[in-house]
Amino acid sequence: MRRVVFNQKGGVGKSTITCNLAAIAAHNKERTLVVDLDPQGNSTQYLLGAEADAVETTLADFFDQTLNFKLNPIPTEDFVHATPFDNLHVLPSSPQLEELSGKLESRYKIFKLRDALEELEDAFDSIWIDTPPALNFYTRSALIAADRCLIPFDCDDFSRRALYSLMENVDEIRADHNRALEVEGIIVNQFQPRATLPRKVVAELVEEGLPVIEPFLSATVKVKESHERATPMIHLDPRHKLSQEFVALHAGLAGKKGRRGA
Repeated sequence: MRRVVFNQKGGVGKSTITCNLAAIAAHNKERTLVVDLDPQGNSTQYLLGAEADAVETTLADFFDQTLNFKLNPIPTEDFVHATPFDNLHVLPSSPQLEELSGKLESRYKIFKLRDALEELEDAFDSIWIDTPPALNFYTRSALIAADRCLIPFDCDDFSRRALYSLMENVDEIRADHNRALEVEGIIVNQFQPRATLPRKVVAELVEEGLPVIEPFLSATVKVKESHERATPMIHLDPRHKLSQEFVALHAGLAGKKGRRGA
């Protein structure tokens, strides 16, 4: 199963959600891969910590290779790096992705990520794709490569307004390039149950029939410690409320997958 975590708005928790759900999959003995398509490299830093700056082959090298035909290209698996966590690997980002995007778009390399992940499919049970906060070459590539799309949502009115155009963009990618793509759900992040506005906004999304997933993810400063220590919540503090919410969220997604396959 290939899932993309996508929202055109920044600061909604894409990397945190991607890495923590992937870490739980790996903790459950699934062979798991995180693909970090954001030039900022937050997922790469989160999973590799200080070692992130030492990696020699990144997604920028992979995409650059697609621009320069070689008789003996570097195998796709050579761009994959192990993390300190069992069963969890990463295709790391690089700031060079930014400067490559125009060339990749002009040469119509939009399907190369899908081809690469199909090559890796037998090596991994689950693949989680983190994306930049924009609808650009990399997010389109991810949506084309994915089976399911998860949309982080941070409970404010700006996010709600952006949500409708985001859903339209996903529908367009589905219609033009990936008919199997499905919006699996909206993940409510940084939720404050005692605040009126978040409860109101989420209730309205549910009333509109949008696929809001429970449980909602709590707002907590613990996640900042998780980032600083480059350790997903399931490893940092498995009994923490947010860790348990991630566990329940992953279990719900796994259950949906099982029911579809039944």
